[in-house]
Amino acid sequence: MRLVATEYLTIDGVFEEPGHWSRPWFDDEAGQFKWNELQASDAQLLGRKTYEGFFSAWPTMEGTGEFGVKMNTMPKYVVSSTLKEAAWSGSKLIQGDVAGEVRKLKAQPGKDLLLAGSGQLFNALMKENLIDAYRFMVHPIVLGKGRRLFTDATAERKLELTDIKRFAKGIVVMELVPAKA
Repeated sequence: MRLVATEYLTIDGVFEEPGHWSRPWFDDEAGQFKWNELQASDAQLLGRKTYEGFFSAWPTMEGTGEFGVKMNTMPKYVVSSTLKEAAWSGSKLIQGDVAGEVRKLKAQPGKDLLLAGSGQLFNALMKENLIDAYRFMVHPIVLGKGRRLFTDATAERKLELTDIKRFAKGIVVMELVPAKA
């Protein structure tokens, strides 16, 4: 199983609360991309904040069709040092040796393990060289403020661009992998 990190970003690197700024550019083309991404995945890996946001929305969201069914039924691995339980159907907590547990998940056969949002977890896994592929959905907006995806603590990481897609409304998807040494 490979770990694929997929992130909504502004041009200036903000990733927090994409629901507040990404909607004007999200169309059928972007929806199809996200659907294909979800279909290529067997499970999700989420940090606590992203898990709580998804859990507060997906189980009760109406009109989501097959996408919603898959979101609500697929396995979800939740990294948290504070949660006592993960109540969303199919959720399992990961506590303690996160890198070791992620290595075990990656060793399993199957489709992608999808990491969305979860900035703190993203940076920790990037530092440990555990992310196999990066997908950045860059939206044509500069916010000037907000949490940036990459933290100062993130060590330099060289990436190789493997694909680029441009959607009609302006989203550019960059797909990258860790560069070979």
